[in-house]
Amino acid sequence: MNLVPGTLEEVAVNRCFGGWHRRYRHRSATLHCDMVFAVYLPPQAASGTVPALYWLSGLTCNDENFMHKAGAMRVAAALGMAIVAPDTSPRGAAVPGDPEGAWDFGHGAGFYVNATRAPWAEHYRMHDYVVYELPALIEANLPIDARRGISGHSMGGHGALVCALRNPGRYRSLSALAPISHALASPWGQKAFARYLGEDRAAWKAWDACELIAGASERLPLLVDQGGADGFLLEQLQPETLRQACAAAGHPLKLRLQAGYDHSYFFIASFIDDHLHHHAAALLT
Repeated sequence: MNLVPGTLEEVAVNRCFGGWHRRYRHRSATLHCDMVFAVYLPPQAASGTVPALYWLSGLTCNDENFMHKAGAMRVAAALGMAIVAPDTSPRGAAVPGDPEGAWDFGHGAGFYVNATRAPWAEHYRMHDYVVYELPALIEANLPIDARRGISGHSMGGHGALVCALRNPGRYRSLSALAPISHALASPWGQKAFARYLGEDRAAWKAWDACELIAGASERLPLLVDQGGADGFLLEQLQPETLRQACAAAGHPLKLRLQAGYDHSYFFIASFIDDHLHHHAAALLT
């Protein structure tokens, strides 16, 4: 049975570092399906509202990967900052997936864009879901206020960059770990954009971080960590292209190439504390 839009059904709850990890299901009016997301509420949320870091996960992931593997809740609890982890795509029997059953498109691979081509356009509108619908739902129902930061990993790093760059004033802080920096030139991005957006590459530029940085009206300081032993580094992620785009536009960027680290959650867990503190500097002042 589908839920009524705007209502939350709690599906799991766990005590953690004095706060609470909670999973909710709701009906999305944007995606036309039921969605699940996770929230970590720090102890400070028991006595007032707190800011939130929105974390966007990568290909094949859902809300559980980051919450279970990143080890972020201890520092989030100490800082007094919530973490919100959406799913990575619409889900359900009515939502089309990859026609060939591939892992890098469709379910688990929404790419945080608003699709314009059938059959994807009806459901695959993850940008509007993450930027507008989900924060409105959370801020109306949970002790979380409109102080928002955004971060993510891989496809989710791409999503974090694009969501912030397309929506000046919506977020106070921005970071990414191993983001798909230049989706126009990434095989993952090219596959997704061709299907979600069509073959006109001019339309893809509105969803590419390096293209958006050139004309951005807001210059949020950007922290990016990248594993030096990441097998996707050169073909899919292209951090040097991001460095070049930021340098040309005068966009503040701290890009750290971490020797020996790969693309996994071992890498994320190693540097997530730095990212939480980066966001706290903007969200808690």
